[in-house]
Formats: sequence, structure tokens, C-alpha cells
Amino acid sequence: MPSLNDVCKEIVGNVDGALGCGVVDLNTGLLLGVAHNVPYFTQSYLDAVAAASVDMVRGKTVKAVEDLLSKNRGNKVVDSIKEVQMATDNTYHFIATVTGRPNAMVVLITNKKVNLGMGWAGVRNNMSKIAPMCP
Repeated sequence: MPSLNDVCKEIVGNVDGALGCGVVDLNTGLLLGVAHNVPYFTQSYLDAVAAASVDMVRGKTVKAVEDLLSKNRGNKVVDSIKEVQMATDNTYHFIATVTGRPNAMVVLITNKKVNLGMGWAGVRNNMSKIAPMCP
């Protein structure tokens, strides 16, 4: 059975322009699996990206908005962000919570030559492999 590192490596290998892929525990911010082909993606760099991604999806400002929505709508809104795509000067980041596993997410980082649909396909098409290995 492949490990999360193996699945991340497969994603990086199958998405032209992929720089790195990781699976992150949303409760702890720890990397559960990772693969990359960038020399400066050190462990501290990867940890910082993981922490920033967790903050974007489950951070206290997100929770504050969910609390406001809960009050205004009259029903509990929690863990509402499922996917995020962002761009920096040189990269795209595809972030998605793992299907059926609300405590884990996938982060794929690519260069900007990547077709956006291919980036999402790389993430979404591998959820069935990733989900059984997540908390």
C-alpha cells in the first residue's frame, strides 16, 4: 500500500509544473505526507507553508466569520472552507480539504505555467487515495 508521501510524489510527477504537494493535519498543522522537487523547500519552509495553509482554512479569523454567519443565519456554520486557490508572483497554490476527512487537507504548489484545471485535477483525482490514510 502506498504511503501519503508516495501519493504526493505521484501528484507532483503527474502535474506538469508541480513544485510540491503535501497533506496537512488541520488539528495540529503537521505534515502527514509531502513530496517536492525544490531544493529550498526545507523542513522549516514546508512547516511554515503548512501552518499558513491551516490558518487560511481553519484560522481564528475564519472561525470569527463562521461565528458571525452562525448568528445571522440561525444555524451553526463550521469548517465552511473546502477549497482555496491562490496565486503568488510565481506560483499557484491549490488547497482542498480531504473528502470525507474534515481534519486533513491537500496543498499542491505549482509554477504559473500550469493549466489551472490540471492543478485541480491533480488534487481532486487523488482524494480517494489520500482519504483512507488521513485522520
